[in-house]
Amino acid sequence: MQELLDIIDRLNERKDISGILLQSPIPEHLDINEAFRRIAPEKDVDGFNPVSIGKLCLNQDTFVSCTPYGIMKMFEAYNIDIKGKHAVILGRSNIVGKPMSLCLLNKDATVTICHSQTKNLEQITKQADILVAAIGRKHFVTENMVKDGAVVIDVGINRTEDGLFGDVDFENVKEKTSFITPVPGGVGPMTVAMLMNNVVKSAKK
Repeated sequence: MQELLDIIDRLNERKDISGILLQSPIPEHLDINEAFRRIAPEKDVDGFNPVSIGKLCLNQDTFVSCTPYGIMKMFEAYNIDIKGKHAVILGRSNIVGKPMSLCLLNKDATVTICHSQTKNLEQITKQADILVAAIGRKHFVTENMVKDGAVVIDVGINRTEDGLFGDVDFENVKEKTSFITPVPGGVGPMTVAMLMNNVVKSAKK
């Protein structure tokens, strides 16, 4: 672990390095949270340092996790109104679910987070004006879980012998939605674009 922390320390000190990204998952014997804490907040282009998360919670200017940030930019680009809408997020990960909830909350959505212990899941998802699926289970979201006219964002990447699939049964769900993202080619490219955006922001600062 010390070797990893030493590398991060050296990168923190270098003036020619604008951003630091720790590719996860890392080996199980290493503490990823300790590593995230070690990355200087001003170089935390992935938005996982507790300072970055804390600022997001307080709706202050900060680096936002790239996937939620990309989704928010999609809403902006397609003029999807968030204010007052009921947003349901499937998944409570530190990478997507939790920061996504904060991003939506900061834009005046009413947010529900569902997870493996949630009861009456289908009942909750059918209330969603905006449904974000980020649980990592192929075609988990079916058409009977989605209300007519909903906006459905598929964050899932499930690799199988037959190819890449999202968490949403795209072909059957798409007929019910006003907007829906495909997998691949939807959220993924936006995540990469927002990482580049964060690096440029860091470099300018």
